[in-house]
Amino acid sequence: MVDAKPVFQVLLHLLFLCLCSANGVQSFKEKKVLKLQQFRWRQHGGTRSTVCLSQKSRKEKGATILEIKHRDYCSGKIVDWNKKQQKRLIFDDLHVRSLQSQLKNRVSGRIKDASEAQIPLTSGIRLQTLNYIVTVELGGRNMTVIVDTGSDLTWVQCQPCKLCYNQQEPLFNSSASPSYKSVLCNSSTCQALQFDTGNSGACGSNPTSCNYVVNYGDGSYTHGELGSDHLSLGATPVNNFVFGCGRNNKGLFGGASGLMGLGRSESVSLVSQTSALFGGVFSYCLPTTEATASGSLIMGGDASIYKNSTPISYTRMVPNPELSSFYFLNLTGISIGGVALQAQSFASGGILIDSGTVISRLAPSVYKAVKAEFLKQFSGYPPAPGFSILDTCFNLSAYQEVSIPTLKFHFEGNAELNVDVTGVFYLVKTDASQICLALASLSYEDEIGIIGNYQQKNQRVIYNTKDSKLGFAEESCSFI
Repeated sequence: MVDAKPVFQVLLHLLFLCLCSANGVQSFKEKKVLKLQQFRWRQHGGTRSTVCLSQKSRKEKGATILEIKHRDYCSGKIVDWNKKQQKRLIFDDLHVRSLQSQLKNRVSGRIKDASEAQIPLTSGIRLQTLNYIVTVELGGRNMTVIVDTGSDLTWVQCQPCKLCYNQQEPLFNSSASPSYKSVLCNSSTCQALQFDTGNSGACGSNPTSCNYVVNYGDGSYTHGELGSDHLSLGATPVNNFVFGCGRNNKGLFGGASGLMGLGRSESVSLVSQTSALFGGVFSYCLPTTEATASGSLIMGGDASIYKNSTPISYTRMVPNPELSSFYFLNLTGISIGGVALQAQSFASGGILIDSGTVISRLAPSVYKAVKAEFLKQFSGYPPAPGFSILDTCFNLSAYQEVSIPTLKFHFEGNAELNVDVTGVFYLVKTDASQICLALASLSYEDEIGIIGNYQQKNQRVIYNTKDSKLGFAEESCSFI
């Protein structure tokens, strides 16, 4: 006679699996709960200020800590959130296309002089997609600038201005600052622009000044001359800080006064100019977009200041002499819900990490594997049409909360970036009737992948340029 007990146990086990799979995520996968009402409120519930409020700062254990906020605080009141969300994706797509073009031009050696072609001075980062801001003091005036790890030159709009976009703060007036000095055309600083940025400084109508040109693929630009002035990062003074004084600027820059360049150049970036103070180390924790959220930009490498909830895991920065301004890492794998994915492109080269890109871009073969595994684990939910660069979308308007698979990026040295639950999905429509996996595919297999800021939220990301390593640790972002 057959023992009925094992058969009964098998049936119970199968029933348990079926019940646990009813919401679309199997029980043996790693998952997190996304509360859709809270997610929608965080994204769209706060009332934005119509002015750029000066962020706080403090000094602690030799490090300077600046409060970091989402750029919407400088954009005025947002009337149509659905339109805003959709525009972000369109601009981000244009940004990445322009960035990939610049990367290919650098590698192929086809960078031309500024007098021959209007090309980006920095890395092709499109300012309208840079989403986080800090306040610094330049020449005695508060300036709210966009944080960008993919650009080297820090610049602000200056008086007199031939053409300036609208910003919330008064324009920087170099003539009103007793500490302002023009950078001369024949100086080593002006000549260093060629090596650091791929675009040389040029002598303009005033032969003593060093002119710069930054153009972007959508017609956005800043033109002006290099100058130096006293910079204050919170309570930390930086004398003779070199920056761009923009006299001719146009683009979708929100209400920010300019840009802070945190790239890897050897002379003009903020990191290199403050290396004697901070040792070439900085870190940030990017907050969500809810009204009260704020993160921090920390200049300095004392890890005891961090508020990380997980240990810091480090990975090597991959050297790339042809693209020396960028931060490259070796992506060794991606896991969805604890399932490690297999893709040939993981071993094909470095991936760029950039605070100016919103949505992460993966090689087509890698994205195909990610999409397939995510759909396998997140099944049973109504599909929704794709939008712009996002093609894996759902209609979750009928749900209060959903269980979603975890998303992790794995890097050389066993470092991991654990994507926050709010960074896995992107709300195209605020009622969650169109919510998409916040990852996209590159056009071609040989293009360079990018880790965007949307997947970096609520993470402490540490850039150590001295030791050429980058660290990740989970952190609940808060300036206080």
